[in-house]
Amino acid sequence: MTDSSTSDVTTIAGLSAVPVLLDIVCRTNGLGIAAVARVTESRWIACAVRDPMGFGLKPGDELPIETTICSEVRETRQKIVIEDAAADPLYCHHAERARCGFESFISVPILRADGSFFGTLCGFDKAKRPLANSDTIAMFETFAELIGFQLSAIDQAAVTQASLTSERKTSALREQFIAVLGHDLRNPLTAILGGMEMLRKNPLNERAAQWAEMVVGSAGRMAELIDVVVDFSRSRLGGGLILEYSECDFLEPALRQSLAQLQASKPGREIIGSFGVTELVYCDVVRVRQLASNLLRNALTYGDPARPISMEAITQDGWFLLAVANAGGPIPERLLETIFEPFSRGTAQPDREGLGLGLYISHQIALAHGGTLTVASSREQTKFTFRMPLKPA
Repeated sequence: MTDSSTSDVTTIAGLSAVPVLLDIVCRTNGLGIAAVARVTESRWIACAVRDPMGFGLKPGDELPIETTICSEVRETRQKIVIEDAAADPLYCHHAERARCGFESFISVPILRADGSFFGTLCGFDKAKRPLANSDTIAMFETFAELIGFQLSAIDQAAVTQASLTSERKTSALREQFIAVLGHDLRNPLTAILGGMEMLRKNPLNERAAQWAEMVVGSAGRMAELIDVVVDFSRSRLGGGLILEYSECDFLEPALRQSLAQLQASKPGREIIGSFGVTELVYCDVVRVRQLASNLLRNALTYGDPARPISMEAITQDGWFLLAVANAGGPIPERLLETIFEPFSRGTAQPDREGLGLGLYISHQIALAHGGTLTVASSREQTKFTFRMPLKPA
């Protein structure tokens, strides 16, 4: 393979959702093989393959472009669906059918966000399969759109990284890029969730149902990331975070629920809660809960997994106090100075999950409430403390 084709295969291999999507389309529709293919004017290259029938196609393999149906998809940018090739006058004697022996076939174009053609999401089987129904087509189109969006995000990230030649330019381009993503992510996410809902209405075996639930869960995580991006954009590029104040007498149950949800997501970790919210707190309860969840996630990410995490929430002397502490190594002094700036810890430890915006947004929530968010870190523990007046000044 040439460098460019190797890069395409590597890029698709780096998209963790692709094997899941290929497994779903094979299991749901009974296809013997499904693939993501890079299709150019002169080449057809398999980038990812699910091959339950043992056809023998592997990532990096090529087929003669002039004999593929995907080349027609590239020319027209329209899907091709065949349910009964033997009875189809256009494809009964097609060279690809002669080579593969398929009776049912589907190929859907994968387009990047700028409209450029990457390749196809395709599959076939040696038996007749009902592929022309609206649910199957919607599934393939949704999955192709998801792959195209992820390719565009990778391309844009590479372009952005290559153009960052100064700290000032780095900051400006990063903020602009994230602001655009925060807006444009919602449409493909809606399509993904819609496609999954249609899929879940159909009878699925246990494994396919598990994969569908996994995709829905990933879409939920994407929705959370969109909210983080939008908050970041508002705080840096707009007029600040928007608060919806209320005189809240259910802040403690809301915080207990956040703790319980995170505990359920990390069953092997211990989180100890201590609560004493005995007075009304005038706040945006959703934002305060978001702050608490961010601090708990940060503790779960960076804390010693063998030691418990603690969260304390109390009202005292006209103030509301929320503290989250974890054991583990201290935060380096150089990071403490910029701990509440965007991307600070994420840049220092790029292998950690997330965008590196949780502490920044938590700090903005604290400031918007007329409060403070501080950190103290030693060899014994790292502790974040949020402090705000029970009523605004």
